[in-house]
Amino acid sequence: MENVVLTVHLILALLLIGVVLLQRSEGGGLGMGGGGGGVMTGRGAASALTRLTWIFTAAFITTSITLTILAAAGSSASSVTDQFGGEAPDTAPETAPLGENLLPPSPADAPAEAPLPQD
Repeated sequence: MENVVLTVHLILALLLIGVVLLQRSEGGGLGMGGGGGGVMTGRGAASALTRLTWIFTAAFITTSITLTILAAAGSSASSVTDQFGGEAPDTAPETAPLGENLLPPSPADAPAEAPLPQD
């Protein structure tokens, strides 16, 4: 369903761009110029393109709102950062107990030294 609405949305966007580019900034419509007695006069073309622009704009806004509703219905109420971590990390640093861990290790607890390589 979402893919269909998205496809219609993209087609409407392209049609809206095309209709807006066909209009003249002076309001002449289609910018074709020419004689007066054709099937589509300058004023008729301008009003037809204006109507098409309004129709495409209304449909574009409708599909935008529909896509927003579909996206909100498919999302969960959790945050995006909840998907990456499971639990939140502890913010308080671990404190070492006072006393025995503050002294250097005794010779029995010291790591064994590896002999140095000789060339």
